[in-house]
Amino acid sequence: MNEKELLQHYKTTGDISALGKLYSPYMSLLYGVCFKYLQDPDRSQDAVMQIFEELIQKLRHYEIDNFKSWLHVYSKNYCLMQLRKDKRTTQVDIEDNLFESEQKLNSSEEAKWEERDFERLEGCMQTLNQEQKECVRLFYLEQKCYKDIADLTGYDLNKVKSAIQNGKRNLKICMERKENGK
Repeated sequence: MNEKELLQHYKTTGDISALGKLYSPYMSLLYGVCFKYLQDPDRSQDAVMQIFEELIQKLRHYEIDNFKSWLHVYSKNYCLMQLRKDKRTTQVDIEDNLFESEQKLNSSEEAKWEERDFERLEGCMQTLNQEQKECVRLFYLEQKCYKDIADLTGYDLNKVKSAIQNGKRNLKICMERKENGK
């Protein structure tokens, strides 16, 4: 059978062996196309196999006159889509981050809170206005989200965010003053 007959046979029967006969002469050509774009032998081999798997579905829906040129364009587009996905994916070296995380966990310089620190915090909480005090307590101590705090207090969502931000800043200033004995 020629290409058109093989293609028609596959479309009507779904016979994978017919698709294999149609596809196999172009595998080295496709590998070259994929390698040109992907610049990686393993990814190029994977792409050739992935394209074959996609053709199982795609060929049954398209009307193709020239299989070789259609396959070339399809392969090129497949590789371009892979490159586009790569741009969206940020690669992180896990070893560097793992080392950094271990250092933070093992850090002996980490401040340990004592009873007087909690007493200072409670004293500083009393210096906040009612909105800030309520929102900070719900957010940090009861671990409620902005929306839940807005629902519980009746405050506008932006007011909740502002109260938490301002309350946190005021607490920090107060704690620093008390630490320095002022």
